[in-house]
Amino acid sequence: MIELFKHILHLDFDWLFANYGTAIYVVLFLVIFIETGLVAMPFLPGDSLLFTAGLFARAGLLNMSYLLILLFIAAVLGDNCNYWIGRKIGVRIFNLKLKGKALVKKEYLDKTHLFFEKHGTKAIIMARFVPFVRTFAPFAAGIGEMNYKKYILFDIFGGALWIGSLTIAGYLLGEVEFIRKHIDLVCLGIILLSVLPIILSFIKSKIKN
Repeated sequence: MIELFKHILHLDFDWLFANYGTAIYVVLFLVIFIETGLVAMPFLPGDSLLFTAGLFARAGLLNMSYLLILLFIAAVLGDNCNYWIGRKIGVRIFNLKLKGKALVKKEYLDKTHLFFEKHGTKAIIMARFVPFVRTFAPFAAGIGEMNYKKYILFDIFGGALWIGSLTIAGYLLGEVEFIRKHIDLVCLGIILLSVLPIILSFIKSKIKN
């Protein structure tokens, strides 16, 4: 399992294909579900994994229709799992510790709450494109007992937009030679762009203090 997570974090699709074959769809489904569904797992790749999956679909190694449908279901199921965890046992999770350290850092949840306050209900959609925030947003919505009908509506739309835009972007750009030859650099760029709002927010808060 550790070996699997190591290759997932490095987006080593060649290893995944060699070891899992067509079961790679199950692996990708679980990665997206866990990243969005378990509040303690925000470090898994999301944006870069979707983009890379699109590149491999362009190369004919993955079926684009299967990808879009399965990963959309994984994203929505994950978020809803996270929402209900927050709603039912959210406060208790902050008391859980692993080797003396809090399993869930309260500062991440505080930042997510501020994100909600600043952007309102559209934050459910926007959070999809911000690493860490997308993991804690449904959890925070659950703790705050956000109206579920309103939540699920925005969540489904946000999930479709997130999965569709990044996977299709990878598919469309998969024929660009530079991108095909420098997947690692492209994925690194996507990660940097994804965390840029967090970095800018951190710098702004430091300047104000």
